[in-house]
Amino acid sequence: MTDPDTPPSFRLAYVPGATPGKWVRIWQERLPEVPLELVPVAVADAPGLLRERGADAGLLRLPIDRTDLSAIPLYTETTVVVVPKDHVVTAAEEVSPADLADEVLFHPLDDALDWERPPGRPAVERPATTADAVELVAAGVGVLVVPLSLARLHHRKDLTYRPVADVPQSRVALSWREDGTTDLVEQFIGIVRGRTVNSTRGRPQAAAEPKRKPAAKKAAKAGGGKGAVGRTSRRGGSGSTQAKRSGKPRRRS
Repeated sequence: MTDPDTPPSFRLAYVPGATPGKWVRIWQERLPEVPLELVPVAVADAPGLLRERGADAGLLRLPIDRTDLSAIPLYTETTVVVVPKDHVVTAAEEVSPADLADEVLFHPLDDALDWERPPGRPAVERPATTADAVELVAAGVGVLVVPLSLARLHHRKDLTYRPVADVPQSRVALSWREDGTTDLVEQFIGIVRGRTVNSTRGRPQAAAEPKRKPAAKKAAKAGGGKGAVGRTSRRGGSGSTQAKRSGKPRRRS
């Protein structure tokens, strides 16, 4: 059970290549009193971390088993092939799987793409991680197909990349436990969906101010009232009224 005296906090898991920076900045602007902790996690371990309550929500890669997890797809990444700078495929702006048919293609154990069958010739051994596979590409042993964010994450001066058409793409999603949709999770969902701070599903708004009562002058004008009579008497009114005020009888013509 959570200690009621413990200040609230929010833990956001994220897989390699996911970039939560913009949303974290918005969170810090809107909820400066609630610390946001970033929790890095491997692609394969992300769903389990959420199920074990190691994080309140996470930026992970689809597909996942949604039996007890909710997920909102956020964006789809371009798929690229990572090659040495002097590789023949760098002559093209975009390549196809057929262009990679004769290449040794690394398929790391933490691969982020949902392949039926990767293109090219399989390596003798699968690298443990994408970082290991990048090292092998730099050694000129083969090539690697990954989401664009991972190519940028593992950038090296001696390597480059080109988009690959007609291959699987990685979708990044925000996920959380179905039984863990707290107010803070709702806040983060609103941020990634672009809701403004005044959104009815965002932070609670301040109560509306009560309407001011109309000024007395406007009320008098609307209903005629004493104000109108007063103006008439000041402008002279009837002759008998003036006579009474002067104390002199009126002369007959």
